Amino acid sequence: MSIKYIFVTGGVVSSLGKGLTAASIGQLLEARGLKIAMLKLDPYLNVDPGTMNPFQHGEVYVTDDGAETDLDLGHYYRYTNSPLSRASNSTSGQIYESVIKKERKGEYLGKTVQVIPHVTDEIKSRILACGHQEEGIQVVLVEIGGTVGDIESLPFLEAIRQFRYERPKDCINIHLTYVPYLKAAGEVKTKPTQHSVQVLRGIGISPDLILCRCEEALSDELKAKISLFCNVPQDAVMDEKDVEHSVYEVPLDLHRQGLDETICKMLDLKSAKPDLTKWEKMLHSVLNPKGKVVVGIVGKYMDHQDAYKSIFEALHHAAVANGVALEIRKFESDRIVENGSVEALIGGCDGYLVPGGFGERGWEGKVLTAKYCRENKIPYFGICLGMQVLIVEFARHILGLENAHSTEVDRNTSYPVISMITEQKQIQNLGGTMRLGAYPCDLKKGTRAYEAYGKNLISERHRHRYEFNNEYKEAFEEKGMVFSGKLNKGQLCEISELKSHPWMVGVQFHPEFKSKPLAPHPLFLNFINALKILPKKQLEKVAPTSQGDK
Repeated sequence: MSIKYIFVTGGVVSSLGKGLTAASIGQLLEARGLKIAMLKLDPYLNVDPGTMNPFQHGEVYVTDDGAETDLDLGHYYRYTNSPLSRASNSTSGQIYESVIKKERKGEYLGKTVQVIPHVTDEIKSRILACGHQEEGIQVVLVEIGGTVGDIESLPFLEAIRQFRYERPKDCINIHLTYVPYLKAAGEVKTKPTQHSVQVLRGIGISPDLILCRCEEALSDELKAKISLFCNVPQDAVMDEKDVEHSVYEVPLDLHRQGLDETICKMLDLKSAKPDLTKWEKMLHSVLNPKGKVVVGIVGKYMDHQDAYKSIFEALHHAAVANGVALEIRKFESDRIVENGSVEALIGGCDGYLVPGGFGERGWEGKVLTAKYCRENKIPYFGICLGMQVLIVEFARHILGLENAHSTEVDRNTSYPVISMITEQKQIQNLGGTMRLGAYPCDLKKGTRAYEAYGKNLISERHRHRYEFNNEYKEAFEEKGMVFSGKLNKGQLCEISELKSHPWMVGVQFHPEFKSKPLAPHPLFLNFINALKILPKKQLEKVAPTSQGDK
């Protein structure tokens, strides 16, 4: 049987949730026993989001093979079992770069290189490649970034038009659009959706299904109106209303409207009866927590909700698995120094997490957070930069290395406890050149890391240039620091934890990228469990092991 293709486009406005929608569709098809693959096509000219500010683009999601990709791949990972690799995300920058390299090599045999057919052919080849990442893929879901009508996305839409023309029985288009409610008029308006579909049809693509983002479920009358003016059967017009409690409700809402069954009929897909029992059980836990934990996240991009998207989700996964509700409090790290009192600004949380990041801004606020957690025996989870912060704070206040620092921030520091990885020192270009992707890590028995994972060898994804400087390893260990994880067949320190503390762990990798609602990450599980079971009086009784801890 030929591979089937589902193209997901967006209309009216951006930020409708195409990624969540595509991931939800993928999950429903997997629940029917189908094997899927997912692809995000991004119209921007950056080769990848790796050099983009999180305020511009949100988090950068890293795959096992070291690709820096769009954050929607995080949604794909959390909702589905789709293979995710470099073949799962293509940008205009990558497309044009590939076409120009081929032109320079003479592969076009002297022809004039044009958007059609050369750029569109390259896009189509990426779509086909996604479907051949693994054996047995039956359906490829392709999400096109941006909004229909954007100049940047026109080559992608033209490629899709051609792709559909060449495979009329194997492709459908799902158009996600916005149906606003005008409070002053007391009416729901379908005209923006009509105009969006008109633009799409003008490009040569007629939608087969229309999903309507809205605040409340649409009436049959409104669906009939959209059906009539958009030339789509009424049973193929469905609403995707704002969920009440969790984004993980979306697949079940779409399933109740028969979306997966409709897709299977349109594409003539033979599938089993869907099994969503595990997902439903997980949602029941979301809606019925027993207790609550409060986690403070101290970072430099807290005003952007997508900058730490995978971290927020991983914390929620762990909270659900531990049967508790989660409250996240966000703190801008640069304001801690300005405020002057760590306790006054961030106090009152059960535990704290310091996520990854780059650059000098907010550094000292994060160091003060680590110091506050260490001295007050409050659980601390440092991820990537958060581990480096833990190391610098320990060096300054326990080892007495007053000016200890990372050479990322202070190149001339007297005590470079964090320094650039040797192989990174000769690199000139910033994009795609960090230590990226999955690396194996050996764990030391009898440590918190081993307790969390329950095995000797793990694999985690990295995105960084700087590491712990092993020249200081012996001095750290003498004062109670445990390096519980190191690179397999190497010397790089990947996990550090404080022996005299109830839960103070730093990891150089990004565990949040490998957490799912049905399979929470072990470290996040262990962290939330520590917040749940360690009463304050027990934390206060933990005995210090060095003079600096007193």
